[in-house]
Amino acid sequence: MSNITFTAADLHKIVELAKEAGDAIMQVYAQADLGVEVKQDDSPVTAADIASHHVIVAGLKRHFADIAVMSEEAADISWAERQAWQTYWLIDPLDGTKEFIKRNGEFTVNIALIHQGKAVAGVVYAPVLNKCYSGVIGQGAWLEQDSKVTSLDISERQIQTPPIAVGSRSHVSPDVAQYLEQVGEHNMLSVGSSLKFCMVAEGQADVYPRLGLTSEWDTAAAQAVLESAGGVVLAYPAMTPLEYNQKENILNPYFIAASPAWFAKS
Repeated sequence: MSNITFTAADLHKIVELAKEAGDAIMQVYAQADLGVEVKQDDSPVTAADIASHHVIVAGLKRHFADIAVMSEEAADISWAERQAWQTYWLIDPLDGTKEFIKRNGEFTVNIALIHQGKAVAGVVYAPVLNKCYSGVIGQGAWLEQDSKVTSLDISERQIQTPPIAVGSRSHVSPDVAQYLEQVGEHNMLSVGSSLKFCMVAEGQADVYPRLGLTSEWDTAAAQAVLESAGGVVLAYPAMTPLEYNQKENILNPYFIAASPAWFAKS
């Protein structure tokens, strides 16, 4: 992380902020009416998305007033403005809104720090599952669950037999099926939101092939967690690093997220 310092105290602030946002989400989750509306792109948004957004933005301005913020719920920032950003926060206040509406618990709060196109720090908090993943490139990755903190490191983890792939619960892609056909025998798990990256970071899955559309705020925080745990995220089929704020369009290319062993065998 050239020209930027991100301390353990900074990470703690982001973890606590993600939990505060999670509390705001759970207040809505407990209600009969989730306040569901449909955005211009036909994707759903709820009162919880908005509540979490306000909590996170206020907290980031309080703790890191000099760093710009881009949120899914406030994304109307011109390319002329943001292309000058060297460092900024990229947040998805409620990743997995469809899972939230289904009330299956597979949704997360995503907060990432982007520096010079790289996701250098991230926190992914799943309030229903009581799991908080965090990572800082070059410093490590951690899972906090039930007040217990575990270090995550898959840098030398071997591929399971048969390998385990993880994919989206709400977005099924024919291209993923074709990719996995080439893999051969495997087991497939379906999970919502950015938890798919985190399952790879935990060693519960070997690969997450996302051969479908995502936006940059969908992936940044969890990519930081996975790469801090020793994992790899590459654009597909170019096999180049997945980067941020490098173009006007905020859609990601297809990508593969996996352990290093997965790419070593490819």
